[in-house]
Amino acid sequence: MSDPFAQVLPQAMHFSHLQGTQFVLLLGIVMFCGAIGGRLFQKLHIPQVVGYIVIGIIIGSSGLQILRPETIAALNPINTISLSLIGFLIGAELKLGVIKKYGKQFLGILLGESITPFFIVGFFVTVVMYLFTKNIKVSLAYGLVLGAICSATAPAATTDVLKEYRTRGPLTTTVLGIVAMDDAVALILYAIASSITATLLGGKTVSFGLQILNILKDIFGSILVGSVFGALITFVIKNLMQDSGRVLTFALGGLFLSTGVCTLLNLDNILAAMSVGFFMVNFAPSKTRSVFSLVDKFTPPIYVLFFVLVGAKLNIWVVTPLLGLIAIIYVAGRSLGKTIGAKLGARITKAPETVRKYLPWCLFSQAGVAIGLSIAASNDFSESIGPQIILIITATTFIVQLIGPVCVRYGVKKAGEAGLDITEEDILKSTKVENVTWGQTKLCSRESTSIVKDVDKIIDILEAFESHHNQSFSVVSSTDGKLIGVITLEHLKETLLIGELAHSLLAIDIMDKVSVVCSPQDYLPDVYKKFSDYDTEIIPIVDEDNVSYGVMEKFAVDHYLHTRIIELHRTIENLG
Repeated sequence: MSDPFAQVLPQAMHFSHLQGTQFVLLLGIVMFCGAIGGRLFQKLHIPQVVGYIVIGIIIGSSGLQILRPETIAALNPINTISLSLIGFLIGAELKLGVIKKYGKQFLGILLGESITPFFIVGFFVTVVMYLFTKNIKVSLAYGLVLGAICSATAPAATTDVLKEYRTRGPLTTTVLGIVAMDDAVALILYAIASSITATLLGGKTVSFGLQILNILKDIFGSILVGSVFGALITFVIKNLMQDSGRVLTFALGGLFLSTGVCTLLNLDNILAAMSVGFFMVNFAPSKTRSVFSLVDKFTPPIYVLFFVLVGAKLNIWVVTPLLGLIAIIYVAGRSLGKTIGAKLGARITKAPETVRKYLPWCLFSQAGVAIGLSIAASNDFSESIGPQIILIITATTFIVQLIGPVCVRYGVKKAGEAGLDITEEDILKSTKVENVTWGQTKLCSRESTSIVKDVDKIIDILEAFESHHNQSFSVVSSTDGKLIGVITLEHLKETLLIGELAHSLLAIDIMDKVSVVCSPQDYLPDVYKKFSDYDTEIIPIVDEDNVSYGVMEKFAVDHYLHTRIIELHRTIENLG
């Protein structure tokens, strides 16, 4: 019986060539250049993942060859870790409530967007190959294998765009469900196609039944491994652990253990990682919510490495004119098939309008599973169509990995789901003082109702207080409009005790001197820090010349944040 750990030795040997300074230097080059590329493409309003892949192409096999094939092979564990984390976070979205609500919709769309491109790509590739080769068996073999491979959708690039644009809604939920499951359909289609192809080409045949058994072993074996580790992690976290740091460490340890076991057993680590995330989010949600949040925050550097390496692997200079033509037909047929199948499935299952219209835009990316199946084809048909299949898939992966994320961005923006997956903390970080409103009224304005003059009578201020939400007022000079003090609700309460004197007292008589101010350009986290540091709940707003723009009250900011969150929830509900 062969030693399962022998599978790990080649990677360990690769690492022996990348010790110390060289390894750290390469990681630094990849992350630094990738981050710059991602940011530049963001500035061009193109998803950052495209920038990562382009940087990989420039420094990899197709460009400067800073990353050579043996180096890329040595960094393969990064790909494994990245895909595990992606699967883990996708699993976290598959809550039982979501599955109950969208399960029928997922299944209908999944079958449509997987099987339709299989037939369309298979037909057109077969016809074009026959026109050039005049060999119906070889042509049909190309059509079957490429048709099966085209049904897979890459989760990594798609989910990265969803994260970048903070999307939330029925389209996002559907996309995550589809990309999580269509790999399994692709594996089954490949089993069928490769069995027929082996018979057509007269090569070594494997019975269809055995092929299906192997596929089922891969799918359910991966889910079983992930479920076992997910159940173990969930039990320990619920009953034995309280500290969030230890929860995160234990959860990641269990996740990577499941990935390692799947690697040793030749199972799908993405499905296993999804099962881990599924168990945790459904059976220990309160204890594991922080884990998913923390994992989500430290994955960006790993994603940069992953996508730069994806680009570095692509060699775009080895495709012949005929294979180039087939690649174009493959991309066009796959795009047409995904579009027709997704729309048909969405219509049959009565999915929301945004899903029907924009889901096809989110299903074009292709990477890991497609490349893996092309490698399987090159092994299964090494003496016939195998080498050409790898070249075609490499070329098409290059194309769709560049256009796929852009299409996802278009789809989620047109569906109105971009920017909906945000919290109060996110709103705080992105909101300036000048943007805060109470209803339709801006709190920061030269005409603010919270500004009074030093010569205004207290009785008039009391009347203003009755008709507005303000609990404090900025007092400005009647001569130059500059801030000179503040009047609070407590001051006004004391004035009520004075009685008739309220008719003769002026604002300047009861105001306090100002201890802290803020600018219209200040962000809310800075304002909240001032609330805390100065133990106050009111801060006057002034410009650089000390001219008043009103007053920032903590209760009003809290009201604004709460209102924004409610508006977002209503928007998501209205999307379906």
